[in-house]
Amino acid sequence: MTDARGDAYDMDGFLAAYDKVMAKWPAEREAVTVPTPFGTAYVNVCGPREGPALVLLPGGGGATSASWYAQAADLARTHRVFAVDLIGAPGRGTEAGDRHPRTVADLVAWLDAVLDGLGLAETAVAAHSYGAWIALHHALHAPTRVRRLALLDPTQCFAGYRPAYLLHALPMLLRPAPARVRAFLRWETGGVTLDPDWLRLQEAAAGFPSVSKPVTGPRPAPDALRGLNMPVLLLLAGSSRTHDTYRVAARAGALLPRVETADLPGVSHHALPQAAPAELGRRLTEFLGR
Repeated sequence: MTDARGDAYDMDGFLAAYDKVMAKWPAEREAVTVPTPFGTAYVNVCGPREGPALVLLPGGGGATSASWYAQAADLARTHRVFAVDLIGAPGRGTEAGDRHPRTVADLVAWLDAVLDGLGLAETAVAAHSYGAWIALHHALHAPTRVRRLALLDPTQCFAGYRPAYLLHALPMLLRPAPARVRAFLRWETGGVTLDPDWLRLQEAAAGFPSVSKPVTGPRPAPDALRGLNMPVLLLLAGSSRTHDTYRVAARAGALLPRVETADLPGVSHHALPQAAPAELGRRLTEFLGR
């Protein structure tokens, strides 16, 4: 298989890396596919069938739903967990040949279709990074469908990127390659030891042949955020190099009526959600159980 530039891409290697991380999930995990107007969504599901629904969205790039492996077992004790691979990003979902998401409205419609296909009239949502940006826009669009919203170091929701972050990410974005992904993650995470299977998945996702480009767009409007009357948990990576976490916390606190903010010290942006599993799991479990 080739990527958008015509270069060869090792899809088998990506799928093997994906499955190796998924092996860290609870044994009873099952995979389901959901048709949407933009293609087929791939969802990893676990937890009691009668439990309240919890939808997990990963960050962009090579994160995939597999990245929730460190939290899945704890969350699945009390919730029916649905972890979704993002449309237009590396994963096991497939894109439609004639219709691709190009706007925020398209992404919101895609997530609505996923929830419809899963039979979820209402759900809690936890999301990281780019996935949190999608989740927040969706909550503003369909507040009656979202019971509670947990945002893990969300990008482009309350503040922009740091210039240094974009500068370091540029080589990886212009010419994706495993070595460039590895170097970028080493810089952003401060050189901490990363799960080798998770790191291999990030590297294997470099150059993933997506039909559409990731949708980027505006931050949610301040007036819309002021009207979002649902419980929101904002978990910030204390060592994030992605954005100014103090600015993110201040702006979210000024705009969201029911936000609770917590800092995860010593954790970088890209190490979430698999890093600090005990602290992160405790925060999520307490928030979702209220």
